Amino acid sequence: MSERDLKTIGIVGARGHTGAELIRLIAGHPHLALAFVSSRELAGQRVREHNGAYAGELRFESLDPAAVAARHVDAVILALPNGKSEPYVEAIDAASPDTLVIDLSADHRFDPRWYYGLPELTRERWRGEKRISNPGCYATAIQLSIAPLKDVLAAPPVCFGVSGYSGAGTTPSDRNDPEKLRDNLMPYSLTGHVHEKEASRHLGVPVEFMPHVAPHFRGLTVTTNLYLARALKREDVLARYHQAYDAEPLVKVLDEAPWVSRIAHRHHAEIGGFALSADGKRVVVVATLDNLLKGAATQALQNLNRAFGWPEVTAIPLDEETAP
Repeated sequence: MSERDLKTIGIVGARGHTGAELIRLIAGHPHLALAFVSSRELAGQRVREHNGAYAGELRFESLDPAAVAARHVDAVILALPNGKSEPYVEAIDAASPDTLVIDLSADHRFDPRWYYGLPELTRERWRGEKRISNPGCYATAIQLSIAPLKDVLAAPPVCFGVSGYSGAGTTPSDRNDPEKLRDNLMPYSLTGHVHEKEASRHLGVPVEFMPHVAPHFRGLTVTTNLYLARALKREDVLARYHQAYDAEPLVKVLDEAPWVSRIAHRHHAEIGGFALSADGKRVVVVATLDNLLKGAATQALQNLNRAFGWPEVTAIPLDEETAP
């Protein structure tokens, strides 16, 4: 493939943990060329000095919304904090409306004009949209955990989440301070978390979610109580999850409960446990994923691949290949 056949792509907010993962994935993609990476803090520095996966001469730039839109690239990934994406979207809408935009923030997850890109659950709703909202990391794990039993729920699912501190971003705070997290488990936003609202909206059922931050860097686990309207046997529960996900390369159904330590640097989600109460009307399901990968960068690449008509897992390492 010649350079003229490559799709050009830019990243805004490339200094963060997810931005670094996006650069690694794009550097290994056979059909994508990294056109720009925008970061105020790293402006002028070579990308390869910060990311060994990229070997080119590209330097970080500090690009405002108008400058991003003026590049007229084929795709832009916005890896910005919540509340920061709209000026970029408005500028691209005005100057480069054919540019594909994938927003990793929560800014457009509740906007019906944007496609909500959780491929395993929303793939059939794809209508060729050029504005894609990437799901939240916790919201991905929660929805994958609940969806196969959604039709037999008797009450709102209750989800207990624990994430590594990379999920708190790079701006210093208590939730990404290793010293404050040492030997600690830090609860926060115990009601009304944005991922609680997101999962509830897109599942169509109310979800209760209690997040915590742990001392490890990456990976999250969600343990979900599912209360059922009728009793099920464990084999029936397992059959539902296998039917839902066995054809999905980035979701693995396990018999045992998955461990968060085994999901770091891997691109898929794992779901397992499936412990039933004695009466068969309560199921406990455990899901793990790497919050920077399937919870962010990998899922963005799934959506990007689909939007450009390539196989969804193009340039996404699978199974044993995913270890660093």
